[in-house]
Amino acid sequence: MAILLIRHGETEGNRNRIIQVPETPLSDRGLEQASRLGRRLASAGVSEIWTSHLARARMTAEAVLRTTGAALREEPDLEERNFGAIRGTAYADLGFDPFMPGYAPPEGETWEAFNDRVDRTWERIERHWFDHFRKAGEGRHLAIVSHGLFLRSLMERRLLSDEQLETHGDGKRQITIANTALSVVAPVGDAGLRVELIACTAHLDDETANDADSIV
Repeated sequence: MAILLIRHGETEGNRNRIIQVPETPLSDRGLEQASRLGRRLASAGVSEIWTSHLARARMTAEAVLRTTGAALREEPDLEERNFGAIRGTAYADLGFDPFMPGYAPPEGETWEAFNDRVDRTWERIERHWFDHFRKAGEGRHLAIVSHGLFLRSLMERRLLSDEQLETHGDGKRQITIANTALSVVAPVGDAGLRVELIACTAHLDDETANDADSIV
């Protein structure tokens, strides 16, 4: 019994490094990634899937649904950070780093509002999992399909220790979450949780894996 954290499959926006609009669908490679993830989880015991309502996450969740028969639930609060008026813009055309601390996109979410949403959503997921999965014993898992920044915010701030983070060229401590990467959060003791698998893409190969640098 575990919580499975999944990033959506690749989109053309990921490939072309564009801040994505809500209804960006999966690319052909993203569809193959999602299909491979579905096959990986076919016999894993997934009985419920919560997904962001954005197209790229929903299409990924549907690939898991097809192989598991799990109940599917859309959760708008699992969506990516809202970048408002700069959605649809290539990173290269912005002239600044849209992920820098303190930046608030016009008509979008501040970092504080976004992180607060991540925290509220995770607390709801935890309550649901403990009430409906922990008590059910082994063999049933809750899958969460979301987005790169959402999962990074959750894992870097709440689930991982500093020792579990990677040091990047700019000195930042963070994790890399590629498209359809799978992380597993499992119970510890009576009420604790521990990340046992971090951003695994073992279901992909050289042809289906992609550059993880395009985050949103």
